[in-house]
Amino acid sequence: MKEPNRTAVCPRCGQTYHGAPALSRLDNETLICPDCGTREALESLGVDVKEQDKILAAILRYQQP
Repeated sequence: MKEPNRTAVCPRCGQTYHGAPALSRLDNETLICPDCGTREALESLGVDVKEQDKILAAILRYQQP
C-alpha cells in the first residue's frame, strides 16, 4: 500500500489533493480524495448534491488555517 499522506489525483473528480485518501465505498479498493469520500458517504444516506455542496463548504471553512 502506498504512503497515506501524499499528493495524488482523485480518479473520481480529477482534482489534485494532499494528505490521506478515502477508500471508495463503490468498490472498497479505490483511493479517492477526502471530498469525494465525504460525498460518497452522504450519497449513501440519500443526501442530494445541493446539500452535499453546503456540507462540504462548511467542512472546508473549518479546515482553513
